Amino acid sequence: MCGILALIQANPSETSVAGELHDSLYFLQHRGQDACGIATCASGGKIYQCKGNGLASKVFRDDGARVADLPGYMGIGHLRYPTAGTSADAEAQPFYVNSPYGESILSFTKKIGPMSEILVNVISTDDTSGICFAHNGNLINARDLRQFLDFEAHRHINTESDSELMLNIFANELNETGKARVNDNDLVKAMGRMYDRCIGGWACTAMLAGYGLIGFRDSYGIRPLVWGSRPSDSGEGTDYMMASESVALKQQGFKKFFDVLPGQAVIIRKGASSPEFYQIQEQKSYTPDIFEYAYFARPDSILDGIGVNQSRENMGTKLAEKILRTLTTEEIKGIDVIIPIPETANTATPFVAARLKRRYYQGFVKNRYSFRTFIM
Repeated sequence: MCGILALIQANPSETSVAGELHDSLYFLQHRGQDACGIATCASGGKIYQCKGNGLASKVFRDDGARVADLPGYMGIGHLRYPTAGTSADAEAQPFYVNSPYGESILSFTKKIGPMSEILVNVISTDDTSGICFAHNGNLINARDLRQFLDFEAHRHINTESDSELMLNIFANELNETGKARVNDNDLVKAMGRMYDRCIGGWACTAMLAGYGLIGFRDSYGIRPLVWGSRPSDSGEGTDYMMASESVALKQQGFKKFFDVLPGQAVIIRKGASSPEFYQIQEQKSYTPDIFEYAYFARPDSILDGIGVNQSRENMGTKLAEKILRTLTTEEIKGIDVIIPIPETANTATPFVAARLKRRYYQGFVKNRYSFRTFIM
């Protein structure tokens, strides 16, 4: 489980996208606390990146000072909760690949006190070169993909992360076009071949330098991805944003938001008046991960048209009904109190207690100053 973000401003001369992405990291911090990062693209196709292990407040400093290193009008962000790979700094996302077009890369490490973060500057030789990638999901055929990339595609994989595998599969398929400049049709065909190769569940955001943003979701709809729009600050044009949860969009003033559907991709080009939607793979089912509703997502988010808070209330009612069917009247009378395990159960437990007519009691107190806060 991870958190992903993407934002593109209407005016390509804007340089403030990183500030909003940085703010949004905090609204999704519960989705991953091991590492985080932001990559932005400025005019001329130059990519800036800051990422590293730790909370957003560590990687970007408490005052957000590192955001100044990330000018640009579009960008993507990531919060990592590792389910594959290792906890090495190199596995912090977003990932970047300088293929298929071969632009140069400059990288250096800045140390601030006891902290060490990596800032990567990428200078494109082409206004539509370079791919940045933020991934939430798991690939169950990672070993086969690694062998393909090594022995057939001849691509070097630098980490143990299956996210880097997926990025390189996409880049390799895009390279099959043989073009220096791609279009939407090229992207859709490359994603189609990538979907055919990759097996698993995912939601991803990608940024093509000088071109625009892409968001896409597996054909089962397992991992969540929402998108939204708002008028730009100047009143000319529209800003677009994508995120794992609607709360990130709402907090940034995006009042209209929708779900990316299973197997669907949305492409938002630089300066475009509206996004374009493509069905990359036929929808196989619509089966969002129940873990999002029971445990992982924020209660004030809406995922796939379902309010997380309401779903937890419903779970409490259903659980109480099951208890009533399972236990005898005397056994239920023997229940002293109903206690939630904070914090995800806090919503459901009052409904269980009310239905069983037993006392609701806060028996556990969470330390709100501990660093591990993903239990929402």
